[in-house]
Amino acid sequence: MRLNLKEILHVPGASLPFQSQLDLTQLDFYGERPFAHPVTIQGTVRNMAGALLLEGSAVSTLELVCDRCLKPFSQPLDLPVSTLLAETLEDEENDEIVLLEDGCLDLDELFTTALVLSMDSKHVCSEDCKGLCPTCGTDLNQGPCGCRKEIDPRLAALAQLLDKDE
Repeated sequence: MRLNLKEILHVPGASLPFQSQLDLTQLDFYGERPFAHPVTIQGTVRNMAGALLLEGSAVSTLELVCDRCLKPFSQPLDLPVSTLLAETLEDEENDEIVLLEDGCLDLDELFTTALVLSMDSKHVCSEDCKGLCPTCGTDLNQGPCGCRKEIDPRLAALAQLLDKDE
């Protein structure tokens, strides 16, 4: 969605609200597609004494797979987005300001970039997820497995000392 900001570009105190839906179902993260539901974006662009400020949010539900136990789970997403907008940049090194194209802003591109950058590299269904047994693959959240703990060969001598004490 392109948002035309020409009406408020040179009017201090003016604002322009926006609301839209983003379809990001085709975004692929290492073989997973977490954006199974539409993303609702909404917010306002305000002219604050000649500077345009976009404040908004992206809301959706992510469909993820736990990196520890491999179970699918849903996670709510509510990402606040705040950025400055400008027609031209005086300082080329300032990459925090988004440039307008002919007085318009591509909301889809802005929010898609913000969502991709906010994605965690690791997803867990809960902080206390125990994951899978590396030997037999049993889900340790369901209970302990029957595997005997293997001792690291580098620490075998220490394990023998512990066995003598018992």
